[in-house]
Amino acid sequence: MSAVGSSSHVGRPRAFDMDTALEKALEVFWRKGYDGTSLSDLTEAMGINKPSLYAAFGNKEQLFLKAIELYESRPCAFFLPALEKPTAYQVAEHMLYGAAMTMADQAHPQGCVVVQGALSCSEAAAVVKEALINRRLEGQQKLLERFERAKTEGDLPASVDAETLAQYLGTVLQGMAIQANNGATSEQLRKVAEMTLLAFPR
Repeated sequence: MSAVGSSSHVGRPRAFDMDTALEKALEVFWRKGYDGTSLSDLTEAMGINKPSLYAAFGNKEQLFLKAIELYESRPCAFFLPALEKPTAYQVAEHMLYGAAMTMADQAHPQGCVVVQGALSCSEAAAVVKEALINRRLEGQQKLLERFERAKTEGDLPASVDAETLAQYLGTVLQGMAIQANNGATSEQLRKVAEMTLLAFPR
């Protein structure tokens, strides 16, 4: 963990932990969306002033993208670990059940900050929206490559269209994120996961 600033010199901001501050910023962005979040919202939640925010993280756009990196690397993140599962079915299973559990977790705002951010960004936040869409597309590409490997290994039938299968799973995950944001429970999302897995080629 890293700290910025010093409390031992008059006029300097109090030291703060950057990781903790970034967690606080993520929470605000997740709850209010990129456009709905003001710098005052961020500085209040992070416990720092604007000069400290700019010095440590850059502008609001840069702070948001750093917060997204943190979001994707948290211990409860399920997408990348799922790709390491030994079979394509287990990849899908881990992703779907992971989404059902984490997207409706009451310990943080519901849904997925990447999906919601891409849907709610205004034209003024075009750079942020494009970055979020690119992250989603990169994830879908990784999923496609994993399913292509499964076909090569004989784990998926040769007749399966790996690209469509990756798009299908991605569409379900995005839909689960929106449902969670609208109040769906983990149990409700788990039933969606179970039905999706029934249709998964094996």
